[in-house]
Amino acid sequence: MKAPVSWIRELVDLPESVTTEVLTDRLTALGLKLEGIHAAGAGIEGPLVIGRVLTQDKEPQKNGKVINWCTVDVGDANGSGEPQGIVCGAHNFGPGDKVVVILPGGVLPGDFRISERKTYGHLSAGMICSAAELGLPDDGADGIIVVPADGPEPGTDAREFLGFGDEVIEFEINPDRAYALSLRGVAREAALGFDVAFTDPAVRELPEVDGKAWQVDVEDPAGCPVFAARLVSGFDPTRPTPEFIQRRVEQAGMRSISLAVDVTNYVMLELGQPIHGYDADKVAGGLGVRRARSGERLTTLDDAVRELSTEDLVITDDSGPIGLAGVMGGATTEMSDTTTRILVEAAHWDATSMFRTGKRHKLTSEAGKRNERGVDPLLPGVAVDRVVELLVAHGGATAEPGFTLVGTAPERPTITIAPDLPARLSGIDISAMTTVEHLRAIGAVVTEHESGALEVVPPSWRPDINDPYDLVEEVVRIVGYDQVPSVLPRRATGRGLSRTQRLRRRIGRTLAGAGCVEVVSFPFVGPATFDKLGLAADDPLRTTVGLANPLSSEEPSYTTTLLPGLLNAAARNVGRGAPGVALFETGTVAFPSDNGPAPIYGVHTRPSEAELEKLFEALPVQPLHLAVVLAGERTRSGWWGAGAEAGWSDALSVVRRLADELGVEIEVTSAARMPWHPGRCAVISVDEVVIGHAGELHPTVCKAFGLPVRSAAVELDLDALMAAAVDVTPGPVFSTMPLAKEDVALVVDDAVTVAAVEDALRDGAGELLESVRLFDVYTGEQIGEGRKSLAFALRFRAADRTLTEAETGAARDAAVAAAAERTGAVQR
Repeated sequence: MKAPVSWIRELVDLPESVTTEVLTDRLTALGLKLEGIHAAGAGIEGPLVIGRVLTQDKEPQKNGKVINWCTVDVGDANGSGEPQGIVCGAHNFGPGDKVVVILPGGVLPGDFRISERKTYGHLSAGMICSAAELGLPDDGADGIIVVPADGPEPGTDAREFLGFGDEVIEFEINPDRAYALSLRGVAREAALGFDVAFTDPAVRELPEVDGKAWQVDVEDPAGCPVFAARLVSGFDPTRPTPEFIQRRVEQAGMRSISLAVDVTNYVMLELGQPIHGYDADKVAGGLGVRRARSGERLTTLDDAVRELSTEDLVITDDSGPIGLAGVMGGATTEMSDTTTRILVEAAHWDATSMFRTGKRHKLTSEAGKRNERGVDPLLPGVAVDRVVELLVAHGGATAEPGFTLVGTAPERPTITIAPDLPARLSGIDISAMTTVEHLRAIGAVVTEHESGALEVVPPSWRPDINDPYDLVEEVVRIVGYDQVPSVLPRRATGRGLSRTQRLRRRIGRTLAGAGCVEVVSFPFVGPATFDKLGLAADDPLRTTVGLANPLSSEEPSYTTTLLPGLLNAAARNVGRGAPGVALFETGTVAFPSDNGPAPIYGVHTRPSEAELEKLFEALPVQPLHLAVVLAGERTRSGWWGAGAEAGWSDALSVVRRLADELGVEIEVTSAARMPWHPGRCAVISVDEVVIGHAGELHPTVCKAFGLPVRSAAVELDLDALMAAAVDVTPGPVFSTMPLAKEDVALVVDDAVTVAAVEDALRDGAGELLESVRLFDVYTGEQIGEGRKSLAFALRFRAADRTLTEAETGAARDAAVAAAAERTGAVQR
């Protein structure tokens, strides 16, 4: 919103000592954020005067260009009173016209210095200026500025006529402060900030409502509570827009078009109420307001043919829709340079409908911007009357008898507030009297009761004020947010991170130590995602929770697995040249509840415990998961040799490292589960409860996501893993006693996992066993088909003595016996 300071001062009795900077500082403190201060004529120095063209001789040049050799009367501005000889290339003026001239010694924007110089065979002493050369809006027009015949006399300084020196403030207006999209609103805030008198331009005596101006039928009063109309005739479309209206419209960033259009824009800027003018001779019958019907179309003022939705509010006549209500008028009833009868209309529209219509049609306008935020419902009649007044005064029009005003403004709610609430919430010493004064200053009606409570009716132009806390905000912003005391909050004792927070940090540090990088991906999936994972049609992971408003129609559901987002991220990095990636993500997944849809309760009271229980029962099950993806090189290649590709063993290594950090005993067994490779997939269990899977990804999955073959992945139920975790993991115990080494080779069936044999060895060896490590796997003729030989290194140590050979041998034999009993192992 751009507001000329001179216009603000017309409505507010600001002291002369209040500079533009002081004004903007106070308005910013009140919530109207400053975007910038613009001053027309900045960078212009020296003599800039009004001149009258005395002669104009057209002279063709060799380059095909035609220049004008002019003599211009500039009064006594040149010190001699003699006409100036000036060369000009523009052709939109002639002898007798008044123009704007900058004389030698002057400077135009961009440090363009004007001097007397020879050009095209003449000594040109100055420049006849265009709007663009003066840094003014030129609306794409070609040529210099032609001053009206009744404008200032030759020799007069042109700065005042051009509006130079009138600073324009540009504000960033928040959506809840729609009233500030007008000079009325900005000026009211200025009066509030400096506690000075405010002249409300909306206070005027309206004609008697008789409905004779034009027949209006509102079929949807919820969408259009108030509609006003009035007719003028005898309008002269050739009349120019008065200089003050044109200048202010352009200062506000709008384009001057014609007197009738400029007047409606001027009043919209003044009051904040959008107004529309129809060529009354093009309107067929009475006006109507309704929702559009299926299949209807409308050509709007921008010449776009729009397919209307049944949710769009439209203005109609007997021919059908003639305007997209509150957003843009229709081309069929547009005012033209032959319009003599104008039907002036203004209405209060439902803000939500306006917002949805604008978004639906991708249409933004100054009117729509105001209507979608909420306009004062008392303004339509005032705005119509103000437009008619200006059309009569400047366009030679006659106001026809009759004034149509349909509907009444919606009543504002009465809000009860304790007078000390602003003080209690803000910490500022605000008395009850100050609260009442400030609420009345914003235009609210305040009634004080004997009980001490205040009943407040917000002003009609503030639809954003609806509860006591909105009123607190109003009081505090006037007092000043800078008055809020700086008080350090008291530190809560005996608190810190929760157990879950501590465990998640330990997990994150452990994975980072394993070379993994955390990522965050969108948790949305669609059927195609599960197809890429190779999931069967009846796989439980395909049963998802649908989203009411998905970001993409291809991913309409909340995910049941974290792997798709991680696999896409890994593929993106590998595709951009990363030799290898190790990524992890923690996040929730969602599984539908079997208890039906969630009940909907009102917001006027807190739900009961029973109602809350029903709500929670209807919520989807949302466990916290952890996923890891390893792709490409796990150890880097270099001059030292080839690196190692990530594989199933790396995935299991990550799981074991996590389990060790959390003090959790996990069980690892083989399984076949997509998206993992059959035979290279491990089921991870804790206390015989499955908490996830780890292993090498299926080749078709790697191909579908664009990952290297043998990429590996892990997905665990992190809630279950943390539930089994110990809060403090005991550190390792070191012994100074020597180590005893024993190696064993055991032959088992191919179906027996290494983990099962290792667990049996560990349990059988007892407390003397310090570590067990697989160092060789052999398959071949010597052990038979379907069999494999696993070689383990067993390391024994006692804390207080050197182990004897007999003790070591007994522990080894016990370990082998346990493996034989539990896995059918045979020692080679």
